Amino acid sequence: MDDAERSAPADHLAPGNSRRELDAIFAPRSIAVIGASRRRDSIGFALLHNLVTNQFEGAIFPVNPHAGAIHSLRCYASIAEIPDPIDLAVVMVPRDAVEGVVEECLARGVRGLVVITAGFAETGPEGAAREERLRAAVRAAGVRMIGPNCMGVINTAAAVSLNATFAPTPARAGRLGFVSQSGALGVAILNVLQDLDVGLTQFVSMGNKADVSGNDLLEYWEDDAETRVIAMYLESFGNPRRFTEIAKRVARKKPILVVKSGRTAEGARAATSHTGAIAGADVTVSALLEQCGVLRADTIEELFDVARALARSPLPAGHRVGIVTNAGGPAIMATDACINLGLQLAQLQPATVDGLRSFLPAEASFGNPVDMIASAGAAEYGRTLAAVLDDPGVDMALVINVTPLLANPIDIMHEIAAATHERAKPTLAVMMATEEFYETIKLRRDLPPVYRFPESAARALAMLARYAAWRRRPAAAPAPGAGEPGVGDAADAADAAVSALLDRAGPGGYLGPAEAFAVLERYGIAVARWRQVPDDDGALLAAAAEIGYPVVLKAVAPDLVHKSEARAVRVDLRGKAELAEAAAVMRREVGAAGHRLSGFLVQEMARGGHEVIFGVSTDPRFGPLLMFGLGGKYVEVFQDVRFGVLPLDTWEAGEMVRGIRGIKLLTGVRGEPGADLELLVEVLLRLARLVARHPRIEEIDVNPFLAAPRRAEAKALDVRIKVGRAPS
Repeated sequence: MDDAERSAPADHLAPGNSRRELDAIFAPRSIAVIGASRRRDSIGFALLHNLVTNQFEGAIFPVNPHAGAIHSLRCYASIAEIPDPIDLAVVMVPRDAVEGVVEECLARGVRGLVVITAGFAETGPEGAAREERLRAAVRAAGVRMIGPNCMGVINTAAAVSLNATFAPTPARAGRLGFVSQSGALGVAILNVLQDLDVGLTQFVSMGNKADVSGNDLLEYWEDDAETRVIAMYLESFGNPRRFTEIAKRVARKKPILVVKSGRTAEGARAATSHTGAIAGADVTVSALLEQCGVLRADTIEELFDVARALARSPLPAGHRVGIVTNAGGPAIMATDACINLGLQLAQLQPATVDGLRSFLPAEASFGNPVDMIASAGAAEYGRTLAAVLDDPGVDMALVINVTPLLANPIDIMHEIAAATHERAKPTLAVMMATEEFYETIKLRRDLPPVYRFPESAARALAMLARYAAWRRRPAAAPAPGAGEPGVGDAADAADAAVSALLDRAGPGGYLGPAEAFAVLERYGIAVARWRQVPDDDGALLAAAAEIGYPVVLKAVAPDLVHKSEARAVRVDLRGKAELAEAAAVMRREVGAAGHRLSGFLVQEMARGGHEVIFGVSTDPRFGPLLMFGLGGKYVEVFQDVRFGVLPLDTWEAGEMVRGIRGIKLLTGVRGEPGADLELLVEVLLRLARLVARHPRIEEIDVNPFLAAPRRAEAKALDVRIKVGRAPS
């Protein structure tokens, strides 16, 4: 969490306040441009020029003590000399003058600030201190601020016409609200948007996010009728838990697209648990976004491809796609892309095929893809697409055109648009046409989204389907019932016992096996019957007799983390002799591996079912990250796992369990009985409540957990728990 989020007063975080407060920035009636300049190669001139040429609907007051007028506008020596009320002040003065200028603005009663000037927290400790003083002054006055170190804001609404940036390229009006944490990338994005059929409602360069953050902007756009899609370029999360709360709510109303830079696995290198080694910072981000219903794009290009589809298409009812084409090659490419992205090729009904045969040539292909062959003209495109969209087994369509010499692609697009507008199913077009065609349609909002290549369109359709599926899921899962962990007096007693167990963490913060198994048992998670004994043959044999042969023998040592690497596990020991021999060998090998043996753990030998893993790894910014997947000693090799973040509800836990690639192993193959999936969901939820109520827990690996057909046979076979200090 960065300082901006940590120190925010409650009223800055209260839902519903952001729109009223930020109107002073996005819809001001008057603007003071402090640092306006007559030098045409300066930011101060460029920003004022954009305000004037974009025909801002309010009053503009340049502030420059060394100029009488700029852009035919009278200049003022300071904001104090401006006679009229000022809603927004844009500050572009040298770094050392910013604090004084902001104090003058606050004394003058401005309601919003955009600080363009750089040289604050991004430069080191001194700059961070300057930024903290700036934030404290602004928040004490109840004023909102964008920046510092930003490129400004845009609002394309006709009643405002605000371009308070120094970007050389103007923005077109549209349905996309865009926020960029990078000013330089923001300039590039505005340039790219000129070549795409994407328009903006508002654009924000956040800079250092000293006050206004991405969370504030999500709330601002939440109920904005003009903003249909929200897009964000982020380099960091200031308050990820607050983001989770807001994004889950906003995504129910409109899609959120994110490009998050800084993908790295550096944080996983120091992890000792399987969960930590697999996870890494970027996996945590992806899990958080997916759980919130936020769509993550890998590139800016992909973000805009998807944004166009979301802004101008209805959401599909399912994952089944129909493909219409006049060329086989691109259709094969589209088919491969769709299948690889998790879409299904729709099976056209016989009535649909019969209808197509009535007007398409006999040489056409009437399956899916429907290949009308190269002679197809605009009329054939319209009739064929209409027939495919009317098929009840089709949820969405992808139309491909490789333009022949005698066909006009504009006419084809008009027919595609006519068929699409009459039917509430998304349709994307792939037009392999000339640059002249793309220039012609650049400003056309009456046409479906158009793409140059099948893969881009297929990716956009897959994102539409993914978002629609998330919107269809229940908004909230039922709360745990009485008697479950986290509810009532029994839960309080369990938590007190767990706290006492956590206090007994040994070297490196790890609980001993007995304490770790006891923690799971306190939270209602079944474990294989066990006894921990000292390094004594008599105690060892007595424990095995009590549990009953066959048994599993595990070495216990204070610094022993990965048992298999130290040959510290023996399974299926069927009698006293085998047990004694295994213990003797284990003493030698564990000692040779550099560990000091302190005793043994004797467990029942559990059979049947499949090995799975449950895990927790705590990120200092995002909190606990939960993991589920196929387990055992090869978990880091296969990495067939899914992740989730807190808070985790029943539906989300179910998605984690059912979303692994090897789910068919757990549902049963070739006559094998499947595992109790509902129990696996329950274990995930119990672990989620455990780490939520005991934030000292840094890592948990329940690996393997035996996922068996019958609940009574499913149990944890091994567990490791690492404990840290309680968060301050």
